[in-house]
Amino acid sequence: MSRPADPVGAGQGPSPSAGLAAVSTALLAMSRHLEVGDVLKTITASARELLDAEYAALGVPDDHGGFAQFVVDGVSDEQWRAIGPLPRQHGILAAMLHEEKAERLDDVRKDPRFEGWPAAHPDMSDFLGMPIRDGDETLGALFLANKRCPRPGGGCGFTEHDEELLRLLAQHAAIALTNARLYERSRELTIAEERSRLAHELHDAVSQKLFSLRLTAQAATALVDRDPARAKGELQQVALLAAEAADELRAAVVELRPAALEEDGLVHTLRTQIQVLDRAHAARVTFENRGVRALPPAQEEALLRVAQEALHNALRHSGAGRVEVVLERRGQGAVLRIGDDGRGFDPGLVRRAGRHLGLVSMRHRASGVGGRLTVQSAPGEGATIEMEVPGG
Repeated sequence: MSRPADPVGAGQGPSPSAGLAAVSTALLAMSRHLEVGDVLKTITASARELLDAEYAALGVPDDHGGFAQFVVDGVSDEQWRAIGPLPRQHGILAAMLHEEKAERLDDVRKDPRFEGWPAAHPDMSDFLGMPIRDGDETLGALFLANKRCPRPGGGCGFTEHDEELLRLLAQHAAIALTNARLYERSRELTIAEERSRLAHELHDAVSQKLFSLRLTAQAATALVDRDPARAKGELQQVALLAAEAADELRAAVVELRPAALEEDGLVHTLRTQIQVLDRAHAARVTFENRGVRALPPAQEEALLRVAQEALHNALRHSGAGRVEVVLERRGQGAVLRIGDDGRGFDPGLVRRAGRHLGLVSMRHRASGVGGRLTVQSAPGEGATIEMEVPGG
């Protein structure tokens, strides 16, 4: 059965100021992460530490009566593997997902909804469960078991004060989890946008090769009877163009994979994308790395997006014959420089040139990671975009 409210002054845990300080620490820990998986782990660990519980878990429901994700803290990896498949939504777990109220129990094993543990599951007694809700939607539920600190009256158990702290944490956990999901969604949209851009670049390159191949083949056909020697030369050119078109198609297969910034890092990702642009455009596009190895993820993503925007401008709008990209170490941070020999523009005309060329969004990206963006250009003198970011 649910535990009644604790008597005033009995087992109320730490002082309100100490409790709020602990909640503040937990909230700061959650705010440091953007990936959903990292946020779930941080919420679970923060809840366990905040309430001094032996075990903590956080379940995110799927649409089929199970859990899409189930994160635990206090259980070793070996124990977790031995426990077996993820639990289903039943008993106390289901109550947390389908009801709005918390559950605080003296002994979960005595609750009529209790259906037993898997053989390798650690034994648990006192229990506190709290749904994580965003409006009418249940995003997940927190489960805590085995309070480690005895109450003054003797024995262990979660208190009404613990329940209030966990409710406060769950409210902020809903915000952190929602923000993480929105972040991942925005990244998916960005990846789709970049894939579409790459597809357009590669389509142009392959189309040009195939058009040249068609014209050369027609020329060979016209010459085959009256000038076999020249026809032979044209057919050799057909073979060369076909090989180049095949190379471009292979590049399309490779480069249209989802962006792998996390796995490959900024330097490799930039080099690979610039190689594609060099093949796809008449302009010569080069990349040089001067001592940069790894930067914090937020800085790497901002640098990549600014590079992509600046390259798009240089290749589509400037009429440049050469575009140079340099990534250079500066202290603990880095400087990205994209220069072209195109027609240039007047950076002072922000309303016309700045917005058209994405300079406003590039500056926002730079300032968002503590960096700065500078633009040097003049009509007829090309353009240089430089972005500097701090290190970790």
